[in-house]
Amino acid sequence: MLRTAVHMALHVLAPAAVARLAFPDRWKRAWVVMVATMAVDLDHLLANPVFDPNRCSIGFHSLHTWPAMAALLLLAVLPKTRLVGLGLAVHMLLDGLDCLWMGWAGGG
Repeated sequence: MLRTAVHMALHVLAPAAVARLAFPDRWKRAWVVMVATMAVDLDHLLANPVFDPNRCSIGFHSLHTWPAMAALLLLAVLPKTRLVGLGLAVHMLLDGLDCLWMGWAGGG
């Protein structure tokens, strides 16, 4: 339960930190855009159960696969989609860290 709470909080706090550091003059807009990219988790609706606290998202959900992540990261390179791509990269990094935490904690 602690892992899940920390994970959810980081999905809001990490984009805020990135926005403040990378976009100090427009950090609020950058933060909102990056938090909006959490909609990538809509792919969880295709899973049964929709939420499993002991399931690693990376490699399981369709938008959390390596090919999908490569495409999502491309967005971070393009100027017009940079904020979206950065938000998605932060999201995937946090999901990957959650998977590592699951492994270290023996599943939760």
